[in-house]
Amino acid sequence: MSGTDTSSEDSEMCYSVAKNKQPLNSECKHTETQISVCNGVIDLKLLEVLKSMPRIEGRPGASLPPMNFEALESDLRMAHGDEITPEDVMSAAMYPKVFQEFKEFTSNFGPVDCLNTRLFLDGPKIAEEFQVELERGKTLHIKALALGDLNKSGQREVFFELNGQLRSVLVKDTAAMKEMHFHPKALKDVRGQVGAPMPGKVVEVKVKPGQKVEKGQPLCVLSAMKMETVVNSPISGIISKVHVNADSSLEGDDLILEITE
Repeated sequence: MSGTDTSSEDSEMCYSVAKNKQPLNSECKHTETQISVCNGVIDLKLLEVLKSMPRIEGRPGASLPPMNFEALESDLRMAHGDEITPEDVMSAAMYPKVFQEFKEFTSNFGPVDCLNTRLFLDGPKIAEEFQVELERGKTLHIKALALGDLNKSGQREVFFELNGQLRSVLVKDTAAMKEMHFHPKALKDVRGQVGAPMPGKVVEVKVKPGQKVEKGQPLCVLSAMKMETVVNSPISGIISKVHVNADSSLEGDDLILEITE
Protein backbone atom coordinates (compact mmCIF):
# COMPACT_ATOMS: atom_id res chain seq x y z
CA MET A 1 0.00 0.00 0.00
CA SER A 2 1.37 3.42 -0.90
CA GLY A 3 0.42 6.67 0.76
CA THR A 4 1.75 6.18 4.27
CA ASP A 5 0.06 9.38 5.56
CA THR A 6 -3.39 7.87 5.17
CA SER A 7 -4.89 6.87 8.51
CA SER A 8 -6.60 3.56 9.23
CA GLU A 9 -9.92 5.35 9.77
CA ASP A 10 -9.71 7.00 6.34
CA SER A 11 -8.86 3.63 4.80
CA GLU A 12 -11.88 1.91 6.31
CA MET A 13 -14.13 4.79 5.31
CA CYS A 14 -12.86 4.79 1.74
CA TYR A 15 -13.09 1.01 1.54
CA SER A 16 -16.77 1.12 2.52
CA VAL A 17 -17.56 4.00 0.20
CA ALA A 18 -15.65 2.52 -2.75
CA LYS A 19 -17.26 -0.89 -2.30
CA ASN A 20 -20.69 0.72 -2.58
CA LYS A 21 -19.45 2.88 -5.49
CA GLN A 22 -20.53 6.07 -3.71
CA PRO A 23 -18.33 9.19 -3.78
CA LEU A 24 -17.30 10.50 -0.37
CA ASN A 25 -17.21 14.10 -1.48
CA SER A 26 -16.44 16.17 -4.52
CA GLU A 27 -12.70 16.06 -3.82
CA CYS A 28 -12.40 12.27 -3.41
CA LYS A 29 -13.62 9.97 -6.20
CA HIS A 30 -13.58 6.19 -5.77
CA THR A 31 -13.52 3.33 -8.27
CA GLU A 32 -13.72 -0.44 -7.97
CA THR A 33 -9.96 -0.93 -7.98
CA GLN A 34 -8.46 2.21 -6.45
CA ILE A 35 -9.38 4.81 -3.86
CA SER A 36 -7.76 8.23 -3.84
CA VAL A 37 -7.57 9.52 -0.29
CA CYS A 38 -5.66 12.51 1.06
CA ASN A 39 -2.05 12.20 -0.14
CA GLY A 40 -1.99 8.52 -1.14
CA VAL A 41 -3.60 5.74 -3.15
CA ILE A 42 -5.10 2.69 -1.43
CA ASP A 43 -5.58 -0.57 -3.33
CA LEU A 44 -9.11 -1.84 -2.77
CA LYS A 45 -8.05 -5.46 -3.37
CA LEU A 46 -5.41 -5.11 -0.66
CA LEU A 47 -8.03 -3.82 1.77
CA GLU A 48 -10.27 -6.79 0.97
CA VAL A 49 -7.41 -9.16 1.86
CA LEU A 50 -6.27 -7.37 5.01
CA LYS A 51 -9.72 -6.41 6.36
CA SER A 52 -9.13 -5.44 10.01
CA MET A 53 -5.63 -6.94 10.19
CA PRO A 54 -2.78 -4.54 11.10
CA ARG A 55 -1.00 -2.90 8.18
CA ILE A 56 2.69 -2.14 7.80
CA GLU A 57 3.31 1.43 6.80
CA GLY A 58 6.57 2.34 5.13
CA ARG A 59 9.40 -0.05 4.31
CA PRO A 60 8.96 -3.37 6.22
CA GLY A 61 12.69 -3.74 6.78
CA ALA A 62 12.81 -0.42 8.63
CA SER A 63 10.99 -1.96 11.59
CA LEU A 64 13.46 -4.85 11.99
CA PRO A 65 15.90 -4.68 14.92
CA PRO A 66 19.48 -3.69 13.98
CA MET A 67 21.93 -6.53 13.31
CA ASN A 68 25.54 -6.63 14.51
CA PHE A 69 27.33 -8.11 11.50
CA GLU A 70 30.69 -8.15 13.28
CA ALA A 71 29.25 -10.24 16.12
CA LEU A 72 27.56 -12.55 13.60
CA GLU A 73 30.83 -13.02 11.72
CA SER A 74 32.62 -13.80 14.98
CA ASP A 75 29.99 -16.42 15.87
CA LEU A 76 30.26 -17.99 12.41
CA ARG A 77 34.05 -18.21 12.65
CA MET A 78 33.77 -19.91 16.04
CA ALA A 79 31.27 -22.45 14.67
CA HIS A 80 32.71 -23.07 11.20
CA GLY A 81 36.34 -21.93 11.22
CA ASP A 82 38.09 -18.90 9.78
CA GLU A 83 37.11 -19.50 6.14
CA ILE A 84 34.04 -17.28 6.45
CA THR A 85 33.47 -14.80 3.63
CA PRO A 86 31.34 -11.63 3.56
CA GLU A 87 28.89 -13.57 1.38
CA ASP A 88 28.62 -16.19 4.14
CA VAL A 89 27.79 -13.49 6.69
CA MET A 90 25.04 -12.05 4.50
CA SER A 91 23.63 -15.51 3.81
CA ALA A 92 23.55 -16.35 7.51
CA ALA A 93 21.86 -13.03 8.27
CA MET A 94 19.08 -13.49 5.70
CA TYR A 95 18.68 -17.29 5.73
CA PRO A 96 20.17 -18.61 9.02
CA LYS A 97 18.60 -22.10 8.84
CA VAL A 98 19.48 -22.63 5.18
CA PHE A 99 23.05 -21.45 5.76
CA GLN A 100 23.44 -23.81 8.75
CA GLU A 101 22.19 -26.75 6.68
CA PHE A 102 24.57 -25.80 3.84
CA LYS A 103 27.60 -25.68 6.16
CA GLU A 104 26.67 -29.05 7.68
CA PHE A 105 26.33 -30.52 4.19
CA THR A 106 29.68 -29.21 2.96
CA SER A 107 31.31 -30.32 6.22
CA ASN A 108 30.12 -33.89 5.59
CA PHE A 109 30.60 -34.11 1.82
CA GLY A 110 33.28 -31.56 0.95
CA PRO A 111 33.39 -29.17 -2.05
CA VAL A 112 30.59 -30.69 -4.11
CA ASP A 113 30.55 -27.58 -6.31
CA CYS A 114 33.44 -29.25 -8.18
CA LEU A 115 30.97 -31.83 -9.57
CA ASN A 116 28.80 -31.18 -12.58
CA THR A 117 25.03 -31.14 -12.10
CA ARG A 118 24.30 -34.67 -13.33
CA LEU A 119 27.02 -36.27 -11.20
CA PHE A 120 25.83 -34.36 -8.15
CA LEU A 121 22.13 -35.20 -8.56
CA ASP A 122 22.24 -38.73 -10.05
CA GLY A 123 25.75 -40.01 -9.36
CA PRO A 124 28.05 -41.73 -11.87
CA LYS A 125 27.09 -44.81 -13.84
CA ILE A 126 28.98 -48.07 -13.40
CA ALA A 127 32.24 -48.07 -15.43
CA GLU A 128 31.93 -44.32 -16.04
CA GLU A 129 35.12 -42.29 -15.82
CA PHE A 130 35.12 -38.62 -14.89
CA GLN A 131 37.43 -35.90 -13.60
CA VAL A 132 37.04 -33.59 -10.62
CA GLU A 133 39.16 -30.44 -10.54
CA LEU A 134 39.60 -29.44 -6.89
CA GLU A 135 41.77 -26.47 -7.79
CA ARG A 136 44.07 -25.39 -10.57
CA GLY A 137 46.65 -28.13 -11.14
CA LYS A 138 44.90 -30.59 -8.77
CA THR A 139 42.57 -32.94 -10.66
CA LEU A 140 41.19 -36.29 -9.52
CA HIS A 141 40.57 -39.09 -12.03
CA ILE A 142 37.71 -41.30 -10.84
CA LYS A 143 36.09 -44.42 -12.29
CA ALA A 144 32.96 -46.00 -10.76
CA LEU A 145 33.30 -49.79 -10.52
CA ALA A 146 30.51 -51.47 -8.51
CA LEU A 147 27.85 -51.13 -5.78
CA GLY A 148 27.65 -53.42 -2.75
CA ASP A 149 24.54 -54.78 -1.03
CA LEU A 150 22.40 -52.70 1.31
CA ASN A 151 23.41 -53.08 4.98
CA LYS A 152 21.23 -52.65 8.07
CA SER A 153 22.26 -49.00 8.36
CA GLY A 154 20.87 -48.18 4.92
CA GLN A 155 24.33 -47.91 3.34
CA ARG A 156 26.00 -49.47 0.31
CA GLU A 157 29.72 -49.91 -0.26
CA VAL A 158 30.75 -48.12 -3.44
CA PHE A 159 33.89 -49.39 -5.20
CA PHE A 160 35.83 -47.04 -7.46
CA GLU A 161 39.27 -46.16 -8.76
CA LEU A 162 40.86 -42.92 -7.61
CA ASN A 163 43.87 -41.96 -9.74
CA GLY A 164 44.30 -45.64 -10.60
CA GLN A 165 44.06 -46.89 -7.00
CA LEU A 166 41.18 -49.12 -5.84
CA ARG A 167 39.09 -47.46 -3.15
CA SER A 168 35.72 -48.00 -1.47
CA VAL A 169 33.41 -45.87 0.64
CA LEU A 170 30.07 -46.39 2.42
CA VAL A 171 27.29 -44.26 0.94
CA LYS A 172 23.75 -43.82 2.26
CA ASP A 173 21.09 -45.20 -0.06
CA THR A 174 18.52 -42.41 0.28
CA ALA A 175 15.85 -44.33 -1.65
CA ALA A 176 16.12 -47.35 0.65
CA MET A 177 16.35 -45.21 3.78
CA LYS A 178 12.85 -43.83 3.16
CA GLU A 179 11.49 -47.26 4.10
CA MET A 180 13.78 -47.68 7.13
CA HIS A 181 13.71 -45.99 10.54
CA PHE A 182 16.86 -44.19 11.69
CA HIS A 183 17.51 -42.41 14.94
CA PRO A 184 18.48 -38.73 14.46
CA LYS A 185 22.06 -37.70 15.20
CA ALA A 186 23.08 -34.95 17.62
CA LEU A 187 24.53 -31.90 15.87
CA LYS A 188 27.92 -31.00 17.28
CA ASP A 189 27.41 -27.29 16.59
CA VAL A 190 24.19 -27.16 18.67
CA ARG A 191 25.00 -26.89 22.37
CA GLY A 192 21.63 -28.13 23.58
CA GLN A 193 21.64 -31.41 21.65
CA VAL A 194 22.92 -34.31 23.79
CA GLY A 195 24.19 -37.36 21.88
CA ALA A 196 25.12 -40.86 22.99
CA PRO A 197 28.85 -41.00 23.86
CA MET A 198 29.02 -44.63 22.64
CA PRO A 199 26.80 -47.40 21.26
CA GLY A 200 24.61 -48.98 23.92
CA LYS A 201 21.14 -49.48 25.37
CA VAL A 202 19.21 -46.96 27.46
CA VAL A 203 18.75 -48.27 31.02
CA GLU A 204 16.99 -45.26 32.53
CA VAL A 205 15.86 -41.77 31.51
CA LYS A 206 16.11 -39.46 34.52
CA VAL A 207 14.42 -36.35 33.08
CA LYS A 208 11.26 -35.39 31.19
CA PRO A 209 10.21 -32.55 28.84
CA GLY A 210 9.72 -29.23 30.59
CA GLN A 211 12.04 -30.11 33.46
CA LYS A 212 14.75 -27.66 34.46
CA VAL A 213 18.26 -29.11 34.66
CA GLU A 214 21.63 -27.80 35.78
CA LYS A 215 24.99 -28.32 34.11
CA GLY A 216 26.42 -31.70 35.14
CA GLN A 217 23.04 -33.12 36.21
CA PRO A 218 22.47 -36.80 35.21
CA LEU A 219 20.13 -37.12 32.23
CA CYS A 220 20.09 -40.84 31.46
CA VAL A 221 21.99 -44.08 31.99
CA LEU A 222 23.42 -46.17 29.13
CA SER A 223 24.58 -49.77 29.28
CA ALA A 224 27.43 -50.86 27.00
CA MET A 225 29.74 -53.87 27.25
CA LYS A 226 28.25 -54.79 30.67
CA MET A 227 29.13 -51.34 32.02
CA GLU A 228 26.79 -48.47 32.82
CA THR A 229 27.57 -44.91 31.76
CA VAL A 230 25.77 -41.82 33.06
CA VAL A 231 25.16 -39.07 30.50
CA ASN A 232 25.29 -35.66 32.20
CA SER A 233 23.87 -32.35 31.02
CA PRO A 234 26.47 -30.21 29.20
CA ILE A 235 24.56 -26.98 29.95
CA SER A 236 21.87 -25.56 32.23
CA GLY A 237 18.41 -25.13 30.77
CA ILE A 238 15.02 -26.74 30.21
CA ILE A 239 14.44 -30.13 28.58
CA SER A 240 12.58 -29.38 25.34
CA LYS A 241 12.37 -32.90 23.89
CA VAL A 242 13.39 -36.45 24.81
CA HIS A 243 14.14 -38.78 21.88
CA VAL A 244 14.71 -42.07 23.73
CA ASN A 245 12.97 -44.44 26.12
CA ALA A 246 14.21 -47.17 28.41
CA ASP A 247 15.55 -50.14 26.38
CA SER A 248 16.21 -47.95 23.30
CA SER A 249 19.29 -49.14 21.37
CA LEU A 250 21.60 -46.33 20.32
CA GLU A 251 24.63 -45.86 18.12
CA GLY A 252 27.36 -43.34 18.82
CA ASP A 253 26.19 -39.70 18.57
CA ASP A 254 22.49 -40.71 18.39
CA LEU A 255 20.36 -37.85 19.74
CA ILE A 256 19.19 -38.51 23.31
CA LEU A 257 17.45 -35.24 24.16
CA GLU A 258 17.43 -31.51 23.52
CA ILE A 259 17.94 -28.70 26.04
CA THR A 260 16.89 -25.07 25.60
CA GLU A 261 19.04 -22.55 27.44
